[in-house]
Amino acid sequence: MHPPLTLHRHPMCAEIIEQFQKCHLDHPVKKFFGECTELKIKLDRCFRAEKALKRKANFEQSKKLRERLQAYRRETAENP
Repeated sequence: MHPPLTLHRHPMCAEIIEQFQKCHLDHPVKKFFGECTELKIKLDRCFRAEKALKRKANFEQSKKLRERLQAYRRETAENP
């Protein structure tokens, strides 16, 4: 199962999303028999890569926040 295929939420995968949707429109019955499977695999890989980038960015942001919090705690411990 994939997330909703909205282009504005997945700019990294926009081209593959368009191809996948076009394939489904062009082959309304064949899509059930594997006509669009290769595009689906590409789309899944793109979503995984996109998620990995988001995960890395969130981790970096949380590291910065954790450092700020530790600095604040040290500061308040020194000056009661």
